[in-house]
Amino acid sequence: MRGFFYASYALPAFYGGGLSYNPDMVDTQFIIKARWVIPMDADQTLLEQHAILVDGGQIRAIVPKTEIPEWAADWAVVDCSQHAVIPGLINLHAHSSMNLLKGYADDYALMPWLNEHIWPAEQRWVSKSFVHDGSLLACAEMLSGGVTTFNDMYFFPQATIEAVKRAGMRVQVGLVITEFPTNYAATASDYIRLGTDVRDQYKSDEHISFAFAPHAPYTVSNQTFEYIATLAEQLNLGIHTHLHETQAEIQQSLEQFGVRPLQRLLALGVIGPNTVLAHGVHLETNELETLSIQGAHIAHCPCSNLKLASGVAPVAAALRAGVNVGLGTDGAASNNRIDLWQEIRTAALLAKVADQNAASLPAYQALEMATIRAARALGLQEKVGSITVGKQADLVAVKLDDLNSLPCFDPISHLVYVASREQVTQTWVNGQLCYQRTPDGQMQFAQMEVEELRSIALQWQLKMQS
Repeated sequence: MRGFFYASYALPAFYGGGLSYNPDMVDTQFIIKARWVIPMDADQTLLEQHAILVDGGQIRAIVPKTEIPEWAADWAVVDCSQHAVIPGLINLHAHSSMNLLKGYADDYALMPWLNEHIWPAEQRWVSKSFVHDGSLLACAEMLSGGVTTFNDMYFFPQATIEAVKRAGMRVQVGLVITEFPTNYAATASDYIRLGTDVRDQYKSDEHISFAFAPHAPYTVSNQTFEYIATLAEQLNLGIHTHLHETQAEIQQSLEQFGVRPLQRLLALGVIGPNTVLAHGVHLETNELETLSIQGAHIAHCPCSNLKLASGVAPVAAALRAGVNVGLGTDGAASNNRIDLWQEIRTAALLAKVADQNAASLPAYQALEMATIRAARALGLQEKVGSITVGKQADLVAVKLDDLNSLPCFDPISHLVYVASREQVTQTWVNGQLCYQRTPDGQMQFAQMEVEELRSIALQWQLKMQS
């Protein structure tokens, strides 16, 4: 199977030289010649008719197409003459294995959705195999949409890691913690012990990073939050949690603790530069200022927030306050797509409506939220998130010459307001081509067969309907 990916179809179509697929090869050298390169740098640069030189998984140089250096003259060439090449997209909040619950319970608000449908289903079905298979399907969906890194939160994290490693992606694994027993663990102490064991096993893997993931203020006690904050500092790990997703959550906190959730977590030492807060739908002006001072990050999930009727997050106000905001899809059970292109466009449009200002969240800023801003939230900005010499070659080619994409006056605008994941033709992670869409529209993965993935999905559907 591994030899098939390059040797059979992809090599003649996309490469001009003798590149064969080998996941262990560290000296792969090739050139991507693109119509546009969008580095996602501070100057909002747009490069036309440029080439990206990739060597050993890293970006070696970025030069005009006509100025390929002699030392790279015999490198394989990828023709992206009708494409925009951008950094790999980063999904800042996901529950990947919930892909198997896609469409399982629709059209409910968050708490009825959780209490009456999702948590009972998880109690019945979640296992190592559920998490592995659901994560594998999610990885395929994300790679086909140009996502190279995601920030996950779910049970049985080792199963997620095994799926991610097969797919060839990067992941920040959220070591989930709650006070309630599940098929994975019985107590908060069990969750923490199991999670740190997995972290110890994979802490040297360059594609895997970790964060503690206390589920939410309404499922985690003060004592557990304080312990997590201390342990995260000791182990230099981040914290990834849900916060201010619904008005009901805030009201419950006021009744139980006498303060809003953010104020409670701030007092417990949870909020800081290594904290990613999912949703943040109901944040007030003073709370945005607090997050800015603390250096915490928001994972904005607009489509999930809309589908669950949770509300519209004050994203433009957060950015104006100096809060770093990235984009996430949430799980496929509440979205129902793991499609970051949909999130980018929806985020930009919602911000304009919320502000009643068409200039709120312009296209470039929306694209930043899915690339360099998300990388910054995960502490990975020195490795990924922009096309910069010395960074890892996590890259995506997006074809912009289809009839529905013409005319194209501004490729950045097109990526946000016009393009879809179906226009992603190649996704590279660390210089390895993990996904491509063939000229006739077929999906191909480096280490996963489409028919195998289809079979996995259908087998679980039959099992869960029985």
